[in-house]
Amino acid sequence: MSISAADVNKLRQQTGAGMMDCKKALTEANGDFEKAIDYLRKKGQKVALNRSDRDAKEGFVFGTTNDNANAGAIISLNCETDFVAKNEAFIQYGTDLLNLVLNNKIQTIDNLLETDFNGMKVKDSLFEQIGKIGEKLEVSRIEFVESASVTVYNHPGNRLTSLIAFNQQVDAEMAKDVAMQAAAMAPVAIDKDDVSTEMLEREMDIARDQARQEGKPEDMVEKIAAGKVNKFYKESTLLNQNFIKDDKKTIRQLLEENNKDLKVVSMKRVQLAS
Repeated sequence: MSISAADVNKLRQQTGAGMMDCKKALTEANGDFEKAIDYLRKKGQKVALNRSDRDAKEGFVFGTTNDNANAGAIISLNCETDFVAKNEAFIQYGTDLLNLVLNNKIQTIDNLLETDFNGMKVKDSLFEQIGKIGEKLEVSRIEFVESASVTVYNHPGNRLTSLIAFNQQVDAEMAKDVAMQAAAMAPVAIDKDDVSTEMLEREMDIARDQARQEGKPEDMVEKIAAGKVNKFYKESTLLNQNFIKDDKKTIRQLLEENNKDLKVVSMKRVQLAS
């Protein structure tokens, strides 16, 4: 019987086996999917069945920059177990995808999945890897940034990476300090004005409720809430945080000491989901 390309693709998506293997299996099974899966198993194929509902909370998070340090990228490639996450082949696969993001200036996961990689699309490559490894794999996040100067900090263990882009060339050691600050202190935005309206409203609502629960007079609630939000800005926005290596200065002051015109134009922080 004639086997359609759609059926071959469907079996590939169900199992992670190669296209030609899926076509042969369907041919041998006369188009019966269950028999085709049995055929693949009998032939020693590792199939990725029933993986879509698994949690992929382990993995590899890593970042890099190009040779000119004016572009940088981060990828989070997730798997199910720490054992796979530490496997050299898995780490190399993640590194290869990271370089693909960087070299092709890829901005979204959807675009990455459709990009050619070693003779196939990345999405097909993922299915192939699932079949080999026997675990659910997924790219959960990518970031790509271009600017005058880009610095990446990879925290040991491949579970946390930060990327900072500056508007001009910057001292390498200071740039690394800022990237480490972002990794360690998890700022939600670069500066006050970069905090989303939704997040600001949420912080204000929480502060108001706290003030009322403390029994503060209603005519003082807004003033107290504003004070708490200012504390939130200091603790949670990069430029207003105290520098972790010298808490007598903020990150803003650190930049100004280096160059009064120096600015952080982009900040990305990616941490493996727990």
